[in-house]
Amino acid sequence: MTLDQLINAIDAMSSAANGDEDLLPGLIEVDSEDWCATFHQMERVAKTLDEGIRHRGVKVVVSSTFATRVLTRAEAGERGQPYRALAPAG
Repeated sequence: MTLDQLINAIDAMSSAANGDEDLLPGLIEVDSEDWCATFHQMERVAKTLDEGIRHRGVKVVVSSTFATRVLTRAEAGERGQPYRALAPAG
């Protein structure tokens, strides 16, 4: 998955949610090789250790055991909390 594909997936998931909070983007899992190669360049913030890295308000977790993907809030469960409003792209 490229960074552009990830951004498109977040936007598509947000649009498809149609107001259903459980279907909004809840967690971004990134393979560590993808992170080192390109994803480290994405716009991100890290306010506190508890909140972790976030892109557009969605928590980002990096591991060699992950396939790069976006999970809904329902799929992410507690792993994506605390949930934030999705910030606009750019």
